[in-house]
Amino acid sequence: MPRPPTRIAVDAVGGDFAPAAVLEGVTTALSADPGLIVVLIGPASVVEAFAAAHTHVEAIVAEDSIGMDEHGASAVRSKKESSIVVGCRLVRDGEADAFFSAGNTGAMMAGGTLVTGRLPGVMRPAIATALPTTSDPCVMLDVGANADCKPEHLVQFALMGRAYAQAALGIDQPRVALLNIGEEPTKGSLLAQEAHMLMAASVPGFTGNVEGRDIPTGGADVIVTDGFTGNVALKLMEGLSKSLLGQVRDAMTATAATRLASAVLRPRLKGLVERLDPDELGAAPLLGLKGLILIGHGSSGPRAVASALRVAAQAVRQDVTARIAASLALADDAPRSSNA
Repeated sequence: MPRPPTRIAVDAVGGDFAPAAVLEGVTTALSADPGLIVVLIGPASVVEAFAAAHTHVEAIVAEDSIGMDEHGASAVRSKKESSIVVGCRLVRDGEADAFFSAGNTGAMMAGGTLVTGRLPGVMRPAIATALPTTSDPCVMLDVGANADCKPEHLVQFALMGRAYAQAALGIDQPRVALLNIGEEPTKGSLLAQEAHMLMAASVPGFTGNVEGRDIPTGGADVIVTDGFTGNVALKLMEGLSKSLLGQVRDAMTATAATRLASAVLRPRLKGLVERLDPDELGAAPLLGLKGLILIGHGSSGPRAVASALRVAAQAVRQDVTARIAASLALADDAPRSSNA
């Protein structure tokens, strides 16, 4: 039997460059994926005309929106017909397979948790992201949803990240590691030490600790940490990549000789830029929910939006949510930390 179309809800007004960047990204994604249907959410003046011009687009009118500077949870509670709340509700009600927005991150987290709902047994949903390495991408979580964590939370993050890496990145047996300040099990904070003990006892493929320098070298397929540390590490990598690529570009165009050399190296450099560009890796899913909610950068351009829809469609087709639910069953009989 043919596979049914994949229905991805998209916030037309989410992000710094919406709606133009969102609409252009949707157009690119539709051209690349004939099995994709986009449910576009936003003001009638934006979504209805676009849907009328594209056969694989459906319009859902939501005149209200949540600004980037609004308090996420409060806005979700007070703006029940905003584009973000409507998108989360579509996923909850089975009218969309996933929802993507580059809008207010706090509102996306609150909407995912309060509207879409958590999977049974999930203590804390976590934001996961794919990071470029010298080999294949790796998954790191949490990168911002939970600044304070308990060891049991990190165990669940590991199981969810492992399931996501299998489905989204196609890694059959992911290597799972804990981000720490040393490789030895006794290194780091009490949180890290207890998490190491629990993960070693209950997480398949757990390889121990990795340090920050191991992230870009592909030292693990899934790297687990609390949301505070993960967010700092993510922003550092993004800033460093942007800075280094800028310095390389400046160096290669500084003189006539370097410009000549850059012409020869351009194909290889283009591949490097694409591999390091976060826009190529798509959006960050909020794992642990009853459906797929994906969060984009506020500065997402058309390429980032198209990549996000590609990642969302792949995650739907690989049944990521069901895989995560199954993986969490592994933790039912897992040991508990002394401060649980």
